[in-house]
Amino acid sequence: MSPLISPEELAAIGDAAILDVRWRLGGPPGAEAYREGHIPGAVFCDLNADLAAPAGPAGRHPLPAPEAFQEAMRRLGVSEGRPVVVYDEADSTAAARAWWTLRYFGHGDVRVLDGGLRAWTRAGLALTKDEGAVPPGDFTARPGGMPVLDADQAAALASDGVLLDARAAERYRGEVEPLDPVAGHVPGAISAPTFENVEPGGRFHAREFLRERFNSLGAVEGVPVGAYCGSGVTAAHEVLALEIAGLPAALYVGSWSNWVADPGRPVATG
Repeated sequence: MSPLISPEELAAIGDAAILDVRWRLGGPPGAEAYREGHIPGAVFCDLNADLAAPAGPAGRHPLPAPEAFQEAMRRLGVSEGRPVVVYDEADSTAAARAWWTLRYFGHGDVRVLDGGLRAWTRAGLALTKDEGAVPPGDFTARPGGMPVLDADQAAALASDGVLLDARAAERYRGEVEPLDPVAGHVPGAISAPTFENVEPGGRFHAREFLRERFNSLGAVEGVPVGAYCGSGVTAAHEVLALEIAGLPAALYVGSWSNWVADPGRPVATG
């Protein structure tokens, strides 16, 4: 099953938990946009509160504890036998974090609305401001459904496999660093900005395009692949794009914000 779903396919689903995961680093709160209009039946999922633990040495968006994630998903109506669809504004950056986290904690039927809310409205489908009560779900969090990397494993993968850096190229090169105290990248990592995974309108490129892109970066069948970014959000988008391409990959959840928390770890630039 494809991890993506089209607006038309979502509109035809009879019963799904729909999570609005609109979020922008440094931007206005996604809850405000949700209240202004959202897909009928959707509930707002707060990336910072529901899909991550508080920031600290483990990174700016570390994994939530299983109990906390389970409680959040039940509150949002997520159940074991009910499909889940997640979306954001357009490019699936935030939605991919929800997709990955649900998959990591054991939900087997999660899809991302390709092109997000923008694709929904372009398809002529209606929005609503209604916020009806959501019956609680019965989801049980079971960690381990997706592969993860810690800092040591990421360093080893950069040498023995392919470690993709999903941030903008100028951050990878160390020319700018707007969020973390040290600029640069994990030695041996390969620059693979996530914006190249999607078309201008926000939809993902075709499977063949993505496969060719990642193959050109050394991510081929039989080679272990991982991804990281600043805090494990856009890297989840990279893992999603790799899955569309048929190339499984591990996520370094702590990413650069965890890497530089230890001043003894090496940093590469250029």
